[in-house]
Amino acid sequence: MSGKRLRNRKKIEDIANERIGILTGLSVRALMSGRPDRAVRYVDLSLRICGKTKVSMPEGFAFCKECKMPLIPGVNQRVRVCRERVISTCGNCGHIKRIPYIREKRT
Repeated sequence: MSGKRLRNRKKIEDIANERIGILTGLSVRALMSGRPDRAVRYVDLSLRICGKTKVSMPEGFAFCKECKMPLIPGVNQRVRVCRERVISTCGNCGHIKRIPYIREKRT
């Protein structure tokens, strides 16, 4: 019985990853074409799929935690390097995210 559940779990994860990838791509395209409301909806749907299936968002995809807008540097995201951190600011709502980079600086 446990083997069957494991196979079903793997199928669910594969389908979820595929749909999340499609939705994140659509959200970036919608934002670039001037449809920010649609972009937010696509990110919201992908986050709901992540929550239901316990799958994480794709590694390279960035979005604002406050307004759920996909972040594209130079378009709606400002990135600054200050001391030992990277400061990322959302252009839509102004939410600030600070990421330390001390380890990278040592190497």
